[in-house]
Amino acid sequence: MVRQLDTDPTNLSSKEGQGREPAARAPGGAPAQTAIGVRGWLRWTWRQLTSMRVALLLLLLLAVAAVPGSLFPQAPQDAAAVSEYYLEHPDLAPWLDRLGFFDVYASPWFAAVYLLLFTSLIGCILPRVAVHWRALRSAPPRVPRSFSRFDVRAERALVEAPDVVEGKVLAALRGRYRAVVTPDGITAERGYLRESGNLLFHLSLVGILVSLAAGQLYSFRGQAIVVEGESFANSVLAYDSFEPGTFFDTDDLDPFTLTLEDFSSTFTVDAQARDFNARVRVAEPDGTERTEDIQVNSPLDVNGANVYLSGNGYAPRMTVRDGAGELAFDGTVPFLPQDGVYTSKGVIKVPDVTGGQEQLGLTGMFLPTAVLDEGGAGVRSVHPDPSAPLMVLTLWTGDLGLDDGAPQNVYVLDTDAMRQVYEPAEDGSAGSADGGQRPVTIFLAPGETVELPEGLGTVTFESLPRFAALDLRYDPSLTALLVSSVLAMVGLFGSLFVPRRRLWVRLAPGPDGGTGLSAAALARGDDPGLAADLERVLGAVGPPAAVPTGRPGRAR
Repeated sequence: MVRQLDTDPTNLSSKEGQGREPAARAPGGAPAQTAIGVRGWLRWTWRQLTSMRVALLLLLLLAVAAVPGSLFPQAPQDAAAVSEYYLEHPDLAPWLDRLGFFDVYASPWFAAVYLLLFTSLIGCILPRVAVHWRALRSAPPRVPRSFSRFDVRAERALVEAPDVVEGKVLAALRGRYRAVVTPDGITAERGYLRESGNLLFHLSLVGILVSLAAGQLYSFRGQAIVVEGESFANSVLAYDSFEPGTFFDTDDLDPFTLTLEDFSSTFTVDAQARDFNARVRVAEPDGTERTEDIQVNSPLDVNGANVYLSGNGYAPRMTVRDGAGELAFDGTVPFLPQDGVYTSKGVIKVPDVTGGQEQLGLTGMFLPTAVLDEGGAGVRSVHPDPSAPLMVLTLWTGDLGLDDGAPQNVYVLDTDAMRQVYEPAEDGSAGSADGGQRPVTIFLAPGETVELPEGLGTVTFESLPRFAALDLRYDPSLTALLVSSVLAMVGLFGSLFVPRRRLWVRLAPGPDGGTGLSAAALARGDDPGLAADLERVLGAVGPPAAVPTGRPGRAR
């Protein structure tokens, strides 16, 4: 709306000067400086924090603060990678840990930026909501005294009476504009949805922030490896790793059970993965059972928890007997894939030996389709399918360290208190590791048994089941996050594509009972459709006697 400015310096009814005493002056005639005080500084800080400029800067800062989360391994997601980073960078890793770079999203500095952004958005939005609410309840702006300063305007001489023309104008405005008849003419305004969309977008951003925070507080995430034929119970002890939210009570875990009945995979001839499918039987807490399939990007929903298929591999069933012939180990051992052809790494720990014998440890690789390299230099796998499975193991004996009370990685063999078992080299000296000795290497195919040297017993490769790595996630905020995201998009579209326009029409009695009509339109910002909209309204009152003059645009 065009506003006239009062430039009369003698007018004391304006905000400046009304009821004020002359400013105090210091000796010498200079105005005295007024102390702003603590209250003033707090008010100034709050205004800066709740400005849109600061909100945008904080949003950018939040994005920058999240970058270390993608550069460094995160302990909640991959604790093993953090441990490996410590081994590779022993001097840098402790400092990164102190600064929170291994758990970025739980660090104090990330939380500070997050809370400042949340406060800034709330403080910026709430006053705008109040202003917009008052604007919705107030009448459109009054009709300007003159239309000559508007780029988009029109004049017409009509034969119909003013009351008839007024009714036609109101009918043309109905449904598009909020119109009010005043003594000066008709004033109309549209585009309130533009500001509504803008506010909806920012309120939805707050909803997204709240949903993300609630998800961190009340959710949980756990990982478990389940072998074919075995079951997983939804309890903390059954998880390989478990990360509860701050306010999540582990007693609230639903006691359902998953049994992996079958796992299948499909690969092309050149070892490209095509399909993975885990068929599971779900036993609900009420005793009902159902069979479901879990596939990549197709999780299973069990009582609000999503079960994702995050990995797979082979879990050979092994049997180890000690030197006295007693059964020391019988079970499946997951071997973790290291490459695209499922060359897998694993460890077999045998603590339950008898007769005072030292504990055993076997570590090595599993090759699904093993082939011998040219020249016999080594053996490797060429395809993920188990066409020619082979186990290649080395033997250690000593103290596994399982009785020390310190937690151990089940996929790593602690050899600090163990010795590697050697055997005489075939050539007696050449290429030997220790005076004609070489490490014992055990080759096993399914169904084979190998006798261990030094009378340590035997090891048998019984069978080759598959395993599925399951990722269970429970997040009660997902629905709120989805709704907030959709509303944010709706609000963004409204703020971008709904035009904000004002239109005024003045009617005056003309000769022979006719009507003299003059009209003008104004848009917020550049609006190429403004002139066409004015012509549409005036076209409804009769044949055009004049066309809009000027160019589409903004008021001068």
